[in-house]
Amino acid sequence: MKKTYKIEVDCANCANLMEEAAKKVEGVASCTVNFMALKMIVEFAEGADEKAVMKNVVKACKKVEDDCEIYV
Repeated sequence: MKKTYKIEVDCANCANLMEEAAKKVEGVASCTVNFMALKMIVEFAEGADEKAVMKNVVKACKKVEDDCEIYV
């Protein structure tokens, strides 16, 4: 299942770092961050708990860009 989330991030490099961090989270099959559209598209692994995975995605993204926002 794919879901799109609205995000706030300051620069394209930070968006790229967020994308890379999110891809490493267990339960994420793929992730794309579009800086221009301020959107994150997450594809969840089969059987993954979407809410638990997104909680971990937010934590991972906050580690690389502490003032980013992901509207879950």
